[in-house]
Order: sequence, then structure tokens, then C-alpha cells
Amino acid sequence: MHESHDDVGVAVRDLKKGEKIGALTLEGKAAGSVKLRDNVPLGHKVAMRDLAADGHVIKYGRPVGRVTKAIGRGAHVHVHNVKTLRWN
Repeated sequence: MHESHDDVGVAVRDLKKGEKIGALTLEGKAAGSVKLRDNVPLGHKVAMRDLAADGHVIKYGRPVGRVTKAIGRGAHVHVHNVKTLRWN
């Protein structure tokens, strides 16, 4: 995770459904753990908390996307459930 209050963490390796993973901030501080609902490829995002549809995804301490359908804690977060805010 980039910031401790981010909604998502980034996989630093391929992750498997059912694994329990821990998250660290860029400073190396513990930022919680989660049991994975999905396989998550290297570089993709994992929901660290439940995210409601039409809400924002916080990464880098700021909104980076809009949730297009509810995302459960531990789920894979990618283009199938988030739309970027980059060009809005």
C-alpha cells in the first residue's frame, strides 16, 4: 500500500485465492491483512476494505478510480470493477 488509509494494495507477486496476505506502506509500516477472494496477478490491486458501487478507490492517498460494482475486501481490483478517473 502506498498510504495506510488507501483502499487498495498492489500485489508484489502473483497472489492466490484463499491466501492471507499482509500489507505494508511504502515506509514499511504494517497496514493490515486480508484473505484473498480471487487470484491477483503481480502489479494488480487488492481491495483492503469493502468498496461500495459508485464510490471512489483511494490509492496514493487520493481518488484514482470509480467503483463500477461493489468490491468485497480481498477481491481483485482492476478494469472489470473500476473505471479510472485519469481522464475525467
